[in-house]
Amino acid sequence: MFFTDSVFVGVDPTSFHKSFTYAALDRGLNLVALSDGELDEVTAFLAGQQAAMVAVNAPSGLSRGLARGKKREMFKSQKTRAAGFRLAEIELRERGISVTGTPSTPGACPAWMQNGFALYRKLEKMGFKKYPAEREAYQIMETHPHACYSVLGGALPMPKPSLEGKLQRQLLLYECGLQIKDPMRFFEEITRHKMIKGVWPLELLYQPEQLDALVAAYTAWLAAHKPDQTVFVGEAKEGRILLPAKDLKEKYSGQ
Repeated sequence: MFFTDSVFVGVDPTSFHKSFTYAALDRGLNLVALSDGELDEVTAFLAGQQAAMVAVNAPSGLSRGLARGKKREMFKSQKTRAAGFRLAEIELRERGISVTGTPSTPGACPAWMQNGFALYRKLEKMGFKKYPAEREAYQIMETHPHACYSVLGGALPMPKPSLEGKLQRQLLLYECGLQIKDPMRFFEEITRHKMIKGVWPLELLYQPEQLDALVAAYTAWLAAHKPDQTVFVGEAKEGRILLPAKDLKEKYSGQ
């Protein structure tokens, strides 16, 4: 595959301000875009790129009941619950990574999932192909931000709205080589006077939805440049989730 002029984009459909938050990296992991917008704004940005790899933080398909009948400990005594989860989601939950299940009907899906489905449909009409697609300039894949941070850090991350959670996520991305704000500067800016006054350098930290979009963009970058450092969970029939790790641990727990 060739990605000389590609941008690597992460899209998060759970923004509180607009329908989507999106981040774009170039081949050198430089941040070239970080914004939010409605569906048309996101697709307009992507349409203006010569090539794009896009990772979306939303299910790419509905549950098709593939989990039912599987002899999995989590659902052994409550098999009907498996109908509300895709196989990928069960595999993650069995590893200790708590993720939301995807219903089997569109009407039962929450708004953010509906937004995700709309984005997938629009991009497919624009010519995006499901990753991996050999020598295709426009590709799309599904990922999951909480799962991504879990596998990057080797443990479950702290709650993302918290100060500690934002610092942790930003530091993980910075250590991966993303050319973003160094979160350690946050501590350099803190003084006794500022603490007494309640003045914190929060402008040095990204918001949770931005961090989720950034880790999705990094996953898209890895898919292009280091595919051997990524792994899929789930089945293509329901939608596979791509994660930024070569191997997965049997169990992830809190730090």
